[in-house]
Amino acid sequence: MLTYPNIDPVALAIGPLKIHWYGLMYLVGFGAAWWLANYRAGRSDATWSKQQVSDLIFWSAVGVIFGGRAGYVLFYNFEQFLANPLWLFKIWEGGMSFHGGLLGVTTALFLYGRQINKSFFEVADFTAPLVPLGLAAGRIGNFIGGELWGRVTDASWAMVFPGAGTLPRHPSQLYQFALEGLLLFTIVWWFSSKPRPRMAVSGLFLLGYGSFRFFVEQFRQPDAHIGFVLADWITMGQLLSTPMILLGAFMLSWSYLSKQQQRGNI
Repeated sequence: MLTYPNIDPVALAIGPLKIHWYGLMYLVGFGAAWWLANYRAGRSDATWSKQQVSDLIFWSAVGVIFGGRAGYVLFYNFEQFLANPLWLFKIWEGGMSFHGGLLGVTTALFLYGRQINKSFFEVADFTAPLVPLGLAAGRIGNFIGGELWGRVTDASWAMVFPGAGTLPRHPSQLYQFALEGLLLFTIVWWFSSKPRPRMAVSGLFLLGYGSFRFFVEQFRQPDAHIGFVLADWITMGQLLSTPMILLGAFMLSWSYLSKQQQRGNI
């Protein structure tokens, strides 16, 4: 069994002001996305200006924060929302959902694309490879905060998390860091480094994230107030990831099918 490092979740405290590692990880994620976007926009075949990249990151950040909070409240704590609708706006109390953040970013990309006269998938395909490193940073924030731990196990790399009892558990945050973060980034970044049919990069991202998340949920402890939502083994995370897998596979297949049809009509 490994020893949980038990890092103070508060990175910096100045009087009543407390800056948490989780919040800093968001800054790391957006900073990495900004750098990668500028790197890609600097290529000779890119059609993005530096100003457009900066605006894209800003719009995405707004979508992540508001969508992530709304998704957490509606998907995971709807009863509390019904009891106190204003709780939706108490972002400082914590609680974010990737699937909600995805919906928020999707809306933001659609609106921003209209503003700069780019199609939705032109914006989405450019943005998708930038996301996984931000997800990786967020999972490190979860690990430092000792939250979203895994299920009880006797694996040699298990850890005892503060607040999770005395039994060793899967460090599922690190599994998500490795799969949804580093591995997904490697796959999507490589795939997008060459010309692909419109929609293909976005489809691969949805398919990859949904598949990795569905897999890791088998090791992650379900939310205590929700438990399993279907068949005594399907979690909310798996339920929300299933449409991503199906939609991503459809988008990826359709993008190449449409390209072949266009060639056939030439």
